[in-house]
Amino acid sequence: MKLLFGNKKDDLLSRLKKQDPAAQKVFYDQNVKKFLSVSRSYISDLYQAEDCLIKAFCKIFKNIESFRSEGSFEGWARRIVVNECLNFIKSHKTVFYLDDINQSYLEEIHEEDVVFDFNAQELLDQLPDAYRMVFNLYVFEDYSHQEIADALQISTAVSKTQLFRAKEKMRKIYFQQQKALKNEHY
Repeated sequence: MKLLFGNKKDDLLSRLKKQDPAAQKVFYDQNVKKFLSVSRSYISDLYQAEDCLIKAFCKIFKNIESFRSEGSFEGWARRIVVNECLNFIKSHKTVFYLDDINQSYLEEIHEEDVVFDFNAQELLDQLPDAYRMVFNLYVFEDYSHQEIADALQISTAVSKTQLFRAKEKMRKIYFQQQKALKNEHY
């Protein structure tokens, strides 16, 4: 396939716009792992994440003519994956956003005792959907709180609260994992 496209993104894009199945396969093969990781960061169930990804690829190929070359094509496609995941979550689950911030406590762990051996996907999977959506949009997609509020139809205060809670929950889960690892080694 490399000879067919000569590693030129413009050539691949022009062939994608012509609905060339070989170009679609190349694009799919180049991006499926990366986009599945994006999908999994929003949806903890692997099969549902894969379903969203398949729908996203179909939308990418179907709507390729709407790409205006104002940014990277990969970024445009990634946004379709993210939007497909958000639409899935909105339509299949009830997500509650709570406005009040509970006081959290930080566990005492000495820095030298922390082992940096963890799986980020496992941490994300343990977050409630509302926390995970806001966290992913803010951290991975670089959305502002206003953009998150608009996308999820919530207030900016709720977006900030959910981000705060997501970070606290991830920190708590991480420290619990570290304690368990520490206890296993002693």
